[in-house]
Amino acid sequence: MSEVSASRPKPPASGGEYTALAAIIRDSGLLRRRYGYYWTKLALVPALTAAMVVVFVVIGDTWWQMFTAVLFAFLFTQIAFLGHDAAHRQIFRSGRWNDWVSLVVGDLFVGMSYGWWQHKHTRHHANPNQEGADPDIELPVIAFTPRQAAQRPPGVRWLIGHQGWFFFPILLLEGVSLHASSVRRVLAREPVKRRPVEIAFLAIRVLGYLGLVFWVLSPGKAAAFLAVQLGLFGFYMGVSFAPNHKGMPLVPHGVKLDFLRRQVLMSRNIRGSRALDFLMGGLNYQIEHHLFPSMPRPHLRRAAPAIRAFCEENGVHYTETGLFRSYAIVTRHINRVGLGERDPFACPLLEIRQAPGLDVGGLPPAVAGVTTAPPGPGLPG
Repeated sequence: MSEVSASRPKPPASGGEYTALAAIIRDSGLLRRRYGYYWTKLALVPALTAAMVVVFVVIGDTWWQMFTAVLFAFLFTQIAFLGHDAAHRQIFRSGRWNDWVSLVVGDLFVGMSYGWWQHKHTRHHANPNQEGADPDIELPVIAFTPRQAAQRPPGVRWLIGHQGWFFFPILLLEGVSLHASSVRRVLAREPVKRRPVEIAFLAIRVLGYLGLVFWVLSPGKAAAFLAVQLGLFGFYMGVSFAPNHKGMPLVPHGVKLDFLRRQVLMSRNIRGSRALDFLMGGLNYQIEHHLFPSMPRPHLRRAAPAIRAFCEENGVHYTETGLFRSYAIVTRHINRVGLGERDPFACPLLEIRQAPGLDVGGLPPAVAGVTTAPPGPGLPG
């Protein structure tokens, strides 16, 4: 496979930048499937799950099972990352095969509805950090925008002003929320593809798992086990997704951006080793993932230097930071929003709009553009 290079002539500022970048990535072979990598992971899912169940049963009714709960939380999160890859068509060329992997891995092994996730996550990818469009910044317990903070009851002003410090503890409840949202989605009236399959898989997973836990453990230990496992599962999921967009520029409602800038300016990469790639399920390459959602996870690290260089050549700000630095940014941003600051972070979009001599509603031609993703390799269809 050839080395990735971004040393090509710049395309027109308002025209084919993404098309040119897509050609670089495609010619480098980074959109090719990695069947060996993914078949290995798919084979490990039932093998490791069965091994953990055996360990759980053998250990029996003891408080040592709290350590088993930690391992289950880690395993379920890693399986969820694999379901995320399948849902983005990273594993197989066939959409049907990817759908069924998502259903089996997500619903049956993790207990998360693929239909619920697809409905929510597709809207996020289409409009990351856009007010009124991205469900990831519309949460009931945390205010991510000054408008949301202003809508909170006056009696909780202190809590909202310090909400950044509560954000990570709240993630301990995310595991319960994910399961509850999944069940609610498949039982609601909204359309869900393959609803009977999802209901059956979720019932087997949720009821079977609870039955196993209460069969092996006494009620008190079972409750503690579930609290540890669900809490750490939600926390692990949350700290893997939180650094990607929180504290990045928000797109005001109605502002239009071309696809390249809409994905790059609102996303943050987390630099680190291959161990971090594994621990975060490849989500640390959020820019590359948003530009090419169907790019197999192992290729994201190789694609990053070319995409960074391309963005620098075309004047598109590419954000990358360390993991703990990203958490500090998220905490500070959410606190400042909660305190009611109108400009809680430096927003390149607002700076652009305030600059003199601009057109298209305050945005230069290089930034103003269509709101739909251009056709090309690696994009969800």
